[in-house]
Amino acid sequence: MVWRKSSRSGGGNCVEIAFDGDSVLMRDSTDRLSAVLSISTAQWLLLRRSLRRRYGAASD
Repeated sequence: MVWRKSSRSGGGNCVEIAFDGDSVLMRDSTDRLSAVLSISTAQWLLLRRSLRRRYGAASD
């Protein structure tokens, strides 16, 4: 599985994501052995839309 961190992250404190079929997995980039949150692709798209509205569009 390939984990990816946003190109907009700075200072190392960030969330990493990975795509796994119909799920999107998220974890703390500073504690990669801790819990992983799994949400559906539909939930991921809603989260991204909400964050873009609140904080502005990102390139990734």
